Amino acid sequence: MNDDIMFVREDQLEALNAVDDGVDSQKYLIFMAGHLKLGVVAEYVVEILNNQIITYLPMLPDFIRGIINMRGQMIPILDIRARLGLPSQADSLVVVINLGDIQLGILVDAVDQMLDIPKANIHPLPANSTQTLVSGMCSLPDGSGTMMVLDCEQLMPDD
Repeated sequence: MNDDIMFVREDQLEALNAVDDGVDSQKYLIFMAGHLKLGVVAEYVVEILNNQIITYLPMLPDFIRGIINMRGQMIPILDIRARLGLPSQADSLVVVINLGDIQLGILVDAVDQMLDIPKANIHPLPANSTQTLVSGMCSLPDGSGTMMVLDCEQLMPDD
C-alpha cells in the first residue's frame, strides 16, 4: 500500500459528514469533468486517490478503463468523461465510491470542494429528461456555478 497517494481517507470523510446545523441538508463531494461540476452524496465516497496504475481489461465498454488494486481489492475504474461523451483526459484523480456491495472508482479531472447543500435546493431534471446519469441540479451557494447531482446507481449499464 502506498499511503502518500491518498488525499482523503474514509475516517476523514466521516468527520466532514458530522456537521448538523438543523437544516435538512446533505453533504456532496463536488468534482470536475470537463467544464461540468458533478456532485455525489458524500456518504458514497470511500477515498480519493492519485497516481493509480490502471490495468486495462479487454471487451468492456469504452468508459470502463480497467481496474486498480486498492489494498488487495480490485476496483473497476469508470471514466466519467467518456461515460458523458466527453474526450478522455490523461491526468485524472480516482474517486472511489461504495455502491452497496460493490466499490467503483470514478476518474475525474479534479475535486472541487465538499459542500453541505439543503435538500430543498436540489431541483429535479425537466420532465422530458430520459435515461440520464444526473438526478438533479442546484446552484452552488458560493455562486461558483451549477452542480449536477450524479445518480451513482445509473453509472454502470444494465447488461
